Amino acid sequence: MVLEDLDLDSPGPGEVRVRVEAAGVCHSDVHYLTGALPARTPIVLGHEGAGIVDEVGEGVTSCGVGDKVVFTWRPRCGECEFCLSGRPAQCALGGVHGKFNELLRGGTRLSKNGQRYHHLMGDSCFAEQAVVSQESLLKIDKDIPSKIAAIVGCAVITGMGTVLNRIPDAAGKSVAIIGAGGVGLSAVIAAELVGAAQIIVADLVPARLKKARELGATHTIDASNENFAARVMDITGGGAHYVLEAIGRQATIRAGFDALRAGGTEIVVGLGALGEELSVPINPLVQGDRRLVGALYGSSNTPLQLPEILRLYRAGRIPLDKLLDRSFPLGEANQAIKHLQSSAVGRPILVP
Repeated sequence: MVLEDLDLDSPGPGEVRVRVEAAGVCHSDVHYLTGALPARTPIVLGHEGAGIVDEVGEGVTSCGVGDKVVFTWRPRCGECEFCLSGRPAQCALGGVHGKFNELLRGGTRLSKNGQRYHHLMGDSCFAEQAVVSQESLLKIDKDIPSKIAAIVGCAVITGMGTVLNRIPDAAGKSVAIIGAGGVGLSAVIAAELVGAAQIIVADLVPARLKKARELGATHTIDASNENFAARVMDITGGGAHYVLEAIGRQATIRAGFDALRAGGTEIVVGLGALGEELSVPINPLVQGDRRLVGALYGSSNTPLQLPEILRLYRAGRIPLDKLLDRSFPLGEANQAIKHLQSSAVGRPILVP
């Protein structure tokens, strides 16, 4: 990544200009940076942010100048089958961002010397300012700290949402989580909140496992020298009721599947590299009545659940502050990426 001054167009109809106050650094940004996930270039990264509205285009009704907003990386039309059934992450509008790296009404609002720059997931919040479609923003209360608001827009709602939406009967059950990054640790918070009996977390970094225990994990597994499936079988006496995989790799998904008890479910949250495939043994799947499912964006109804998560935070019910790692100035975005890939515990934050 390089730090450049770009020209930013004024917001068009249905668009909003946001002064970015905080942006979380996510492993998805790394996937796009390395080419594991495709994107049109040149492109401005960043999809997990919060800021203040500076200007609104014609027809904007969801927010006004001076409002605080959270960026979301799956826009919603509010009218399709998926939006009306509480699954806005599956709204077709998200495909516009994913396929074209443009805003919803076409084109980009970023340029330099006549060359257009693209928008990652319609957000591009690794910047001082961003022009975003109003469908990609949610208005929140101004007293919510921007660093907290930023991570709730991706890591927190993905991790917590997966537990709340995909594991509705988690109370009294065993929940194993593979990966103790921002998403995995958010899942720990949700599992503890709803009363899971056993919360088992695996990672390669000891400091992340320590953080998981602080947040409510009952058991941790150092995946660098312990067999995940064998340890889960031992801890639970027969396998986990649920496994949440927050890495997106075939080996870890298979390890999670092997750790399920009969009737158990593995929920895959982590995105894999483009074209990566998965195989599982057919007979254990069928004979054990096991299930393997995906959950994009925590299967969350973002307009309803994101504000609810913030209400829980304000009430002191969920310790989201403990998910914040170091803050970096915008010019040190590459250092923040390296920190995320090595020793980060929770979410590194860019502060423009």
